[in-house]
Amino acid sequence: MANAHGSHAHTHAAAHGGGHAHSAEEVKKHVKVYIAIFVALLLGTALTVGLYYVHFNSMAVTITIALFVASVKATLVACYFMHLISERKAIYSTLAITGFFFAAMLYLFIWSRHSVPAGTEYTPTKYTPIPMSNQGK
Repeated sequence: MANAHGSHAHTHAAAHGGGHAHSAEEVKKHVKVYIAIFVALLLGTALTVGLYYVHFNSMAVTITIALFVASVKATLVACYFMHLISERKAIYSTLAITGFFFAAMLYLFIWSRHSVPAGTEYTPTKYTPIPMSNQGK
């Protein structure tokens, strides 16, 4: 009787994603993917450190390259280690809602630019930093 109960528990665990539901081949496949992502992240980190020593003429180019490398690394972590690659519908829904509210906030900001009272101007306060070139005058 205990043997029948034990096999039922194993079947129940396998049906609900727990226990020993994965075969050895599936586990090896997942391990290979995780190792490949880990190596890609190590290479991305090495690239980031290497790019620190490369000086570009433009700060915009430097920032663009740094953000691109960081974005690729963050995408790899989120997709594979956080298992978000299989949650496409939820991710796209969240992204669409975020994009909608971002656009709405931009619209409100741009729309309110013309609501400044006429004849007003920016007046610096004592807390406004003074540029270095004007301190000696």
